[in-house]
Parts: sequence; structure tokens; C-alpha cells
Amino acid sequence: MAKKALRPCRKPGCPELTRDGWCEKHRPEPSQQRRRTSAAYHGWYSKPIWTKRLRLDQLAREPFCRVCAAKGIRTRAVVVDHVVPFRGDWDLFVSPSNHQSLCKFHHDQKTALEQAEERRKAGQI
Repeated sequence: MAKKALRPCRKPGCPELTRDGWCEKHRPEPSQQRRRTSAAYHGWYSKPIWTKRLRLDQLAREPFCRVCAAKGIRTRAVVVDHVVPFRGDWDLFVSPSNHQSLCKFHHDQKTALEQAEERRKAGQI
């Protein structure tokens, strides 16, 4: 199997050649803090209260993406999103008033914006 071509490190000015984009000196460290905190409650999405009740109830109540609907577009919702990120708060997690139906595009967009804001607040950007 062919290997990727060697390229300079992504760090500006670093001449080291690498196959994955970063030399050992400049390889960014994964955000361990976020992994620890989100992993603690990510399993809640597997609980029957979410999979068999709350998620299905929300999609039945609001079958179209809320953001698309505001623009006059009917797009089938496939994701139930938390309006306010629950961050381990069980009451926010199960509260139907904190749920909204979104299409995958708008959910991914909202999540990316929230994560960028978290990184900015943490001083990582």
C-alpha cells in the first residue's frame, strides 16, 4: 500500500516533513477536559427515556426543522437538539421545553458554533 507523501509541518516556519500534517514538536494536544466532561453524560443518549420517549415525542410534535421552518422551508427534522446545552444537568436534558427539532445541517452548524464559543472562552483560540 502506498504511503502519503511527505509534507512540511502545518506550524508556520517549521521545515520538518511529516505524513499526517504535524511534526512531533508541534502536534496539538487533544482537548482532554472536554472529553472527560462530555463522556460523563454522553451515555444519557442511550437511555430508554431518550431513545424511546423524549426524542420520538419531540419529532412527532415538531417533524420539521425549526430553523428551516423559520425561513419558510419544509425540511424533515432528524435530530432533537437541546436549545440550551445541558452540560450534565439532568433536568435540562429531559425538559421538553429545552428540545427542538433540527435537520442535520442546522444541528451540526449550531454545535460547531457552540464548540467554537467554548474554545474561545477557554482561551484556546
